[in-house]
Amino acid sequence: MDNQAVNSKKIAAGKAIEYIRNGMTLGLGTGSTAYWAIQGIGEMVKHGLSVKAVATSIQSESLARELNIPLIPFSEVDRLDITIDGADEVDEKLNLIKGGGGALLREKIVAAATRFYIIIVDESKLVRHLGKFPLPVEVAPFGWELTMRRLSELNCTPRMRMAGDKPFLTDNQHYILDCAFGEILDPAGLHRKVSDITGVMEDGFFINMADIVVAGSPGGETRILNKPA
Repeated sequence: MDNQAVNSKKIAAGKAIEYIRNGMTLGLGTGSTAYWAIQGIGEMVKHGLSVKAVATSIQSESLARELNIPLIPFSEVDRLDITIDGADEVDEKLNLIKGGGGALLREKIVAAATRFYIIIVDESKLVRHLGKFPLPVEVAPFGWELTMRRLSELNCTPRMRMAGDKPFLTDNQHYILDCAFGEILDPAGLHRKVSDITGVMEDGFFINMADIVVAGSPGGETRILNKPA
């Protein structure tokens, strides 16, 4: 990753954590952009911020523990005040594709329990239509071949995500099929079709979930995009 992209992610993360207040319960995202938000929250905790948090992955949970961010079990949560997470693509209506880091199921569960969902990206992730980034689909290992065939019937090219010479396993011990659809003009409709396939645990469409998107640029500016009315 080049320094400009890293700088853009740091800038977006720095802006997003300004929304955090004392006493909040937070959701901690996963991935290279959320990493910088967790780092920033750790600094705030170090300087006296009192918060509790739920992590969306084992990786983020480990980082939060290193930074002494107090973690609570998800079973103790009714609603989260703020979740800050990244995205692989953001369209003009703030629909998202997520799952490049492999944590889409946990990320969506946490997002659905969040009052104010903040997405942070570098500006290269902003697109007119989703689809250049393949859609991650988390599937049950049992019968995955049949699930893959059903996905391909939706006019995509699915590929098993690999970790070396073995299938990548999510924290939930599922597989991920990365599905190349090309330009997606109706993400909500396609989400329903993908979700209807037996064996699909979750897909990487986050439809109408982001409240704001903070986009960072290499020059140090941030743009805040609000959910369309």
